[in-house]
Amino acid sequence: MAFSLEERLQVGIHGLLPPCFASQDMQLLRVLKNYDMKRDDLDRYVFLMGLQDRNEKLFYRVLLSDIERFMPIIYTPTVGLACQQYSLIFRRPRGLFITIHDRGHIASILQNWPEKDIRAVCVTDGERILGLGDLGCNGMGIPVGKLALYTACGGMPPQQCLPVMLDVGTDNEALLKDPLYIGLRHKRVRGQAYDDLLDEFMKAVSDRYGMDCLIQFEDFANVNAFRLLSKYRNKYCTFNDDIQGTAAVAVAGLLAALRITKSKMSDHTIVFQGAGEAAMGIAELITMAMVKEGLSKEECMRKIWMVDSKGLIVKGRDHLTHEKERFSHEHPQMKKLEDVVRELKPTAIIAVAGAFSEQIIRDMASFNERPIIFALSNPTSKAECTAEQCYTFTEGRGIFASGSPFDPVTLPDGRTFYPGQGNNAYIFPGRPGKPWEGMVTTDVHCHHQDVMLGYERSSV
Repeated sequence: MAFSLEERLQVGIHGLLPPCFASQDMQLLRVLKNYDMKRDDLDRYVFLMGLQDRNEKLFYRVLLSDIERFMPIIYTPTVGLACQQYSLIFRRPRGLFITIHDRGHIASILQNWPEKDIRAVCVTDGERILGLGDLGCNGMGIPVGKLALYTACGGMPPQQCLPVMLDVGTDNEALLKDPLYIGLRHKRVRGQAYDDLLDEFMKAVSDRYGMDCLIQFEDFANVNAFRLLSKYRNKYCTFNDDIQGTAAVAVAGLLAALRITKSKMSDHTIVFQGAGEAAMGIAELITMAMVKEGLSKEECMRKIWMVDSKGLIVKGRDHLTHEKERFSHEHPQMKKLEDVVRELKPTAIIAVAGAFSEQIIRDMASFNERPIIFALSNPTSKAECTAEQCYTFTEGRGIFASGSPFDPVTLPDGRTFYPGQGNNAYIFPGRPGKPWEGMVTTDVHCHHQDVMLGYERSSV
């Protein structure tokens, strides 16, 4: 309906449309009114994805009209629910689906993609989608959502972004039994066949789109994430979002917290709940930050403690991976996070798995004036504690960030806190400057460290 009368006459559609001429502003108003009529967040996700399929410019105009409102729908936490239901809500394919059975033919599959100028590829194999586990081919919602933010927040033209699903099967029995499941119906292929697929994929992407094309690894399982990053990081333009992206945004949050606590990074003792790829990535970057302040690497690592599903990671514990061994210390074995916090008295606790009990939060507040509490697991249902719990149990003294958004919290004394979102979206690589030319007129600006910590202001 945006066609003028002259344009309608030229292309022979006069009379086939209502007589009204609808500007993009009018179209935006129509979308927002329809959006408000949706019953729940999953319906809102399906509605926005349908809009992205039929009118991409209008889709991004909607996102940028209120990015804070729409980001939780196209990204965490709603994208997690969407991935769980992806086969059910599937309408039109988006992105490229490459399977383990396509070995030897990946280059020709890439030729089927209509765009020749691709600058960013986001790829997953669906084995560890957010905190939800193996979702197989349903995990395609993650690369699609991530790259939508490349455009909305980073200004990268959407035609230069390519979501990719590497489907090697799934170990999720519920999906294998689901008649609507859109992926391969067999157990995950591992070992040499898997590695050969990844090698061929990386080479085919770089051959097709050039060595400057960014390949972002997303939601791979721990067993593959570290070794693939180590294998490819010096050979291709690549990064692992769960290891390096989470580290960047979490350390940015810690650096912002230092301005509140009036301290240095090396002054802090940090306990991690969870010792997977995200925790290890954050710990490595914290170590680098402390080294820049003058400490030796060994001194830095002694200030970082890890707790996994079996308890505190200490020297001599059985079955420690190489990554965990590097952060193990001489200390008696402890099973519970509550005991670890009470014993070590950390200044900061960062979680990428598990939970923070009321006792842990109150203990943190008892021996820290401004305890740093980051609950980074996604989606919101997997967060280690809520913003309200953190602010309530610390009497408003906690410095809080979460992986998914939380609503503002008002304490009984009238203070209102606006929790920040420590989300990887803040550091996604994107072309700086103006958004996609011709898409919208709103300027896009970069966020800085303050964004993820939230802020406090008196209630009205």
